[in-house]
Amino acid sequence: MNKTGYASDPFYLRHETEPHPENPGRLTAIQNRLESSEFYNNLIPIQPRKATAKEISRVHDSGYVASVEKSCADGVRNLDADTVISSDSYDAALLSAGAGMNAIDQLIDGNIHNAFCAVRPPGHHAEQDHAMGFCLFNNVAIAARYAQKTKGLNKIFIFDWDVHHGNGSQHSFYSDPSIYYSSMHQYPFYPGTGAGEETGTGDGLGTTLNLPMDAYSDDDDYLSAVQNKLIPEIQRYKPDLIIISAGFDAHQNDPLAQIQLTTDCFGKMTELLMGIAKDVCDGRLLSMLEGGYDYDALSDSVRLHMQTLLTFEP
Repeated sequence: MNKTGYASDPFYLRHETEPHPENPGRLTAIQNRLESSEFYNNLIPIQPRKATAKEISRVHDSGYVASVEKSCADGVRNLDADTVISSDSYDAALLSAGAGMNAIDQLIDGNIHNAFCAVRPPGHHAEQDHAMGFCLFNNVAIAARYAQKTKGLNKIFIFDWDVHHGNGSQHSFYSDPSIYYSSMHQYPFYPGTGAGEETGTGDGLGTTLNLPMDAYSDDDDYLSAVQNKLIPEIQRYKPDLIIISAGFDAHQNDPLAQIQLTTDCFGKMTELLMGIAKDVCDGRLLSMLEGGYDYDALSDSVRLHMQTLLTFEP
């Protein structure tokens, strides 16, 4: 059995967004499903901490960070048409980013083999200077920079299987060869980015891999792309850490998209990533929650994802 960390916090529920697809009920459903599982007591708890403004500013403009804090304090309700906030949303967003950093501490110190962070607000749409698509700060991007700046990791591979392209993550590292970003997503679809020809620029040319998928793609389509396109790139790149932007809205029951994955596919993708992580980076793998808006599909998929992280031996 692996040493699998689990990070979450009741404070995330205070990011109050109702009525909205990205709402506190998502994490309540995940927590309830995990607590009822046979393996919950084998997970290693990770207590998130609040990221500092300086840590957030490794990815985001400091003026933008300050503006989010002020908007929450002033009672602003929307940062854009899709992104709802409340008075506690800034602190919840700091705590979301901090979960990934605390998980990286545990990974690099050897206390765990892998980890999943059930956080909200999600992050992969957040751009350097503005909120977007339910996201305030880019959790995986902040975690990646933290790993580089404080843990001495040279190369990091981010794989984003959320059904929507992670425009914010891509743009954060588009010219940076030290962080490879790959996304598999429904295309064309929100947010409109993520075409196959988007491969990076300057020194980062060739360290962005988009795998656009047609609406109604299924398990076989996704698993083929992971095995035949993604895994060879991870093998070639040889990162020191793999981070998953783990959105579960490509599930066939999710209301916000048209990809037709079963719950089982998320388990199989997890196995494939654990296998390549063992080959290239001593199994170090961090997974952070992004989307997923049908409570049953989301909680079932997270349960299988975590069970696989805990029990699968590559």
